[in-house]
Amino acid sequence: VQLQASGGGLVQPGGSLKLSCAASGKIFEVGLMGWYRQAPGKQRELVATITRGGSTFYADSLKGRFTVSRNNRKNTVTLQMNSLKPEDTAVYFCHASITAYMTTYLETSLHWGQGTQVTVSS
Repeated sequence: VQLQASGGGLVQPGGSLKLSCAASGKIFEVGLMGWYRQAPGKQRELVATITRGGSTFYADSLKGRFTVSRNNRKNTVTLQMNSLKPEDTAVYFCHASITAYMTTYLETSLHWGQGTQVTVSS
């Protein structure tokens, strides 16, 4: 099982960017999905999460600018980021709780994507 993130890049302040993350492998079910970010010299922080049923949670400072969504059939999660600021510059990581088929049983574990760089600069 793995998570593959994409969509990072360089954007000007006030611009928008959309991140995507796809889970693949022998998946029985994907539970909670979401995004964290880590800026240089800072700890990793929660950006947003979304449950399988679509309930969302956002870091207070990001409400109204970021939107998280998911597609349960495709096992994907996206993060739409609008009105980006230089302080949003960070490596963004997707994460997911995934129940996977093992040889004779199911196993649930937390998985992380490889991280994608978002740089907001003029």
